[in-house]
Amino acid sequence: MKGCGKILKSSASVKKEIVDQYKKHDNDTGSPEVQIALLNSRIVRLTEHLRHNQKDHHSRYGLFKLVGKQRSLMRYLYSKDVQRYRQIIDQLSLRDTIGRRGTAYSDK
Repeated sequence: MKGCGKILKSSASVKKEIVDQYKKHDNDTGSPEVQIALLNSRIVRLTEHLRHNQKDHHSRYGLFKLVGKQRSLMRYLYSKDVQRYRQIIDQLSLRDTIGRRGTAYSDK
């Protein structure tokens, strides 16, 4: 599998950059914002992998699990603090699917 080594080598440095960018305090590695950003990074990498390997159904299943975990973290963050939820979806350029539940999809 060519190209996978490059992803694995830089994984630790990419993770550290993401944690540094989204942390709320110095020792923060587990806040919902950091977890959502880390999952988003993995989702983007897996999506790119699946563009080149359409028949890799095991990775597709893993992608679905990651998306579900990210959605549950986003639901949790929305229920606890809507402002932080809106901030993270703006920073990561994600669609607001949680905050628009039960309303028509109109302009913000």
